[in-house]
Amino acid sequence: MVATIVICVLLAAALLVARHLLLARRGSVPCRIRVGDGAWRSGIARYADGELHWTPVLGVRLRPRHAIARRGLVVSRRRELDGGLVAIDCSGSTRDLSLAMSDDALTGFLAWLESAPPSAYLDVA
Repeated sequence: MVATIVICVLLAAALLVARHLLLARRGSVPCRIRVGDGAWRSGIARYADGELHWTPVLGVRLRPRHAIARRGLVVSRRRELDGGLVAIDCSGSTRDLSLAMSDDALTGFLAWLESAPPSAYLDVA
């Protein structure tokens, strides 16, 4: 009975480690998110096809919980947080949200945001 429990715990731990390794592949950065006035949640952000995909650290699914479109995204405020993180408030085509990441990751985020092709902000009717 005890051996079965130990095996199940080890299997669950191995699955969590494998999930984390899949999420932390190249092109992803640790990032916290806060939607509206909610609490900060830790996760991993990855850039994909004009969107920032955010997936929580704790969870079972590999699919992102938030897909934040680059188009129309505006950074309105920047501030320092405890632990060496920088928080930015974003608004635009998505609901108001805040992202917190390291200074290096923020530099990459801002470069990604500004590197959109000129036609990305044109609304064609």
